[in-house]
Amino acid sequence: MRARSADGTTLHVEVHGPQDAPAVVLAHGWTCSTAFWAAQIRALAGPCRVIAYDQRGHGRTPAAEVCSTEALADDLEAVLAATLAPGERAVLVGHSMGGMTLMAAAGRPGLREHAAAVLLCSTGAGQLVAESLVLPLRAGRVRTGITRRVLGSGVPLGPVTPLSKKILRYATMGPGAAPDRVEACARIVHACPRGARQAWSHVLAELEVEVLIRELRAPTAVVVGSVDRLTPPVHARRIAAALPDCRSLDVLTGVGHMTPVEAPEFITEKIRALVAEHLAAPAAHDAVDAEERAV
Repeated sequence: MRARSADGTTLHVEVHGPQDAPAVVLAHGWTCSTAFWAAQIRALAGPCRVIAYDQRGHGRTPAAEVCSTEALADDLEAVLAATLAPGERAVLVGHSMGGMTLMAAAGRPGLREHAAAVLLCSTGAGQLVAESLVLPLRAGRVRTGITRRVLGSGVPLGPVTPLSKKILRYATMGPGAAPDRVEACARIVHACPRGARQAWSHVLAELEVEVLIRELRAPTAVVVGSVDRLTPPVHARRIAAALPDCRSLDVLTGVGHMTPVEAPEFITEKIRALVAEHLAAPAAHDAVDAEERAV
């Protein structure tokens, strides 16, 4: 199906599972697509209604003139409005740029209306370039400058090769990542159009949504890999400390940036737990909400 964002951008949206099942909404990261969530969709569709969409310029969503954190928030609100009934609650999950999307939309009416709980995976709210560990250099202006140029490069990625998989594993995954998972990530990343990859790299380099974290009032869990070079654990700890209702912070040993692919069972079980806690008894939650409104 399609959702139309505030500026007219048409977003590709997929819905898997029964219409009356508890809803889970998945927002992928930079250079990825709905294919990134294959393991979660496979495991959760049925007990849940799983909604996944392609960010603008990624997958089957066309590129748009505007690339900004505001556009990410607009797109998420459009997806929520198109797939959820008024007042319907869902567990919202964001990986990397998808997590940044959720933080950018934290104060938006659409997110507040629909967010029963949130899972932030391998993400950051600011200082992404300065704190990246992709380059094995001492922190400072030199590392920041080179990192900015590397991540913002418009060089075509070309076909997936043994060398490109080795580079991708180093930059985005843990050293013990299974070869089939490295292969899957490489195919997804290499399929991202060069223009979208470069345009969004500039947005992420200037990202600053830390002030919005306090607006994310839904119960929130945070997950990061211990060897994440793109958004190291310092980001997750900073986010967890700023959240109004942080329920957990998990640092997965030996896992890199691609947590939903590298540790699919853990991420899936984390989503299941949030669904069970926050969506399993909608009637009870509705009663509590009504009582709170009456007070």
